[in-house]
Amino acid sequence: MKKLGLYVHIPFCRSKCLYCDFCSFPNRAESDFTAYVDALCRDLRTTAARCTAHTVETVYFGGGTPTLLPPTLLNRILSEIFACYRVSPDAEITLECNPATATKQAFSELREAGFNRISIGLQSADERELRALGRLHSFADFERTFREAREAGFSNISADVMLGIPHQTKESHLQTLAALAALAPEHISAYGLTVESDTPFGKMGDRLVLPDEETSREMYFEGAQLLEKLGYRQYEISNFAKTGYESRHNLKYWNCEEYLGFGPAAYSDFGGTRFGNSRDLSAYLEGKSILAESESPSLGERAEEYIMLRLRLAEGVDCQAFANRFGFDFDAKFGKTLRKYVFGGFVKHTQNKWALTREGFYVSNTILSELLDFSS
Repeated sequence: MKKLGLYVHIPFCRSKCLYCDFCSFPNRAESDFTAYVDALCRDLRTTAARCTAHTVETVYFGGGTPTLLPPTLLNRILSEIFACYRVSPDAEITLECNPATATKQAFSELREAGFNRISIGLQSADERELRALGRLHSFADFERTFREAREAGFSNISADVMLGIPHQTKESHLQTLAALAALAPEHISAYGLTVESDTPFGKMGDRLVLPDEETSREMYFEGAQLLEKLGYRQYEISNFAKTGYESRHNLKYWNCEEYLGFGPAAYSDFGGTRFGNSRDLSAYLEGKSILAESESPSLGERAEEYIMLRLRLAEGVDCQAFANRFGFDFDAKFGKTLRKYVFGGFVKHTQNKWALTREGFYVSNTILSELLDFSS
């Protein structure tokens, strides 16, 4: 059987964070939630006919804030997936959660329905930094949510933090990581802030005061070193996990495997075609197609995409696997460009693999732009 990942977008939230550029709609009526689940289930049923040769290995409910929906609606979506798709018995089924939007009872109902991984957005343990981001929760809210998820039976919990945010210092970032690690989540994502132009942060211009580039760099390296000491292996540029708890769903993206996305702004890569939906929620609720783009990449484009994504991983590119997949010698075509970065400590070449070091991760855009320009 072919392997497949499913992404389910829940585009609702209580309020938009000041940095958020994701497709989400704040303060919607609960009737919209029900109508949206109706549309999602209809979409899932229609698409299932294309997936009879596939086994679903991962399901990811992202947002927005999926846990704004009551467990009955979330469980209805998951039940539809179980009914329409061949789901592996050991599938990883993740639900994103904003602190204080779910109770222990809700977590218990979700766990019983089949969800087995929770991803909680913390961003910072510092109250001033949380307010600057426009977050509605405190660190105490996060701790309570985390413990309630644990008590409900979730043995695989991930948490997100951010670096390079307003008011943040190297010390406060390390304190956030230490406070989070003390709760012992299985997985931690640590992302650098990206300021998008059409967000409140993007519109602040020079009024938005952020840590300077050198401070952000030191946050990245010192944070990664701390997490490593605390038992979290860096397996991707921004992701750290205890052994065996790497995000199986995200690895599908980084390994260029097939996945299907459902809902506004969701993207898919299936059957040799990449396609994405618009953000038109009204059209989706009405059952109209919201397909906005579609392309069938050439083998060369696929190879470049594979290189770009695989070099995000600590594992890097295996030359034999690359040759089997694309039919040409990775080392012969890209080795000369990468080799000069070995001497600077940005790239390592071991046996039949090329991979970025932690120093290389931090400047990966520079390395990849030269490497992929070289391939064209």
